[in-house]
Amino acid sequence: MLKFNKPLDLPPQLQWKYANEPELMTWSIRARNYNTFIANAMFWFCFVAITAGSSFLYRSTKEYLVFNAISTLLFFIIVNAALISMTHQRMNFAYRITQSGVEYCEWKDFPKWALTFLKWFTGMMAIIFIYLATIDPTFLIGALIGPGAMGLMYLSMANSKTYQRMQTEYHHHFLHWKELTKSTVATNRVMMEHEYSVPQEGSIYMTIGRQYIFFTPKDKERVTQLIKNNLLPGTPYVFGKVDVLN
Repeated sequence: MLKFNKPLDLPPQLQWKYANEPELMTWSIRARNYNTFIANAMFWFCFVAITAGSSFLYRSTKEYLVFNAISTLLFFIIVNAALISMTHQRMNFAYRITQSGVEYCEWKDFPKWALTFLKWFTGMMAIIFIYLATIDPTFLIGALIGPGAMGLMYLSMANSKTYQRMQTEYHHHFLHWKELTKSTVATNRVMMEHEYSVPQEGSIYMTIGRQYIFFTPKDKERVTQLIKNNLLPGTPYVFGKVDVLN
């Protein structure tokens, strides 16, 4: 049985800084750490355009209907898969709350499953086109354009260290309770926003910013109440819309 809610394990590149302190609460989650409204709007706009383009591509050719249908379906699947990978990316988060503050790690590993999927999908499409080529040699052109291009894409992704580094991230964050200047419980997403002010090392100036805490709906009450109880007296704790600025 697949366990889609299995807790995420920290990668070896990340370690808890305050692991010696008893934890008040810990959890992990995969979340979209960006403005999802814009991303969703972009997805649906592009999806409609891709669907219209696929329909036009299919209707533009009257001959070789089987080849045309397969090539159109291939175009539709590949382009939409690329679109979803851009608009619905998720980051891995692990949170740990202690008496000292809020500590969390975020990371994104290179998606090796994408390479496996692309390899098997390319192989299946190549077999289909080779079989169709026994009926009509014209399908060999389709095999070069479709599965051939996908094979080149697979090789470039699998062998490009630069591309793999671009798809990999590891970050560690910690905020003391005294550094939090405001906490906002989002009304438009299941998350919190923390504004903070941290002294710059060797400087009289402060670093001002905001961090986002993601959690599941079933943990919302427990997380928000725990954070509220540990904020310093006088720290604003409000409810409102949060626009993720990442």
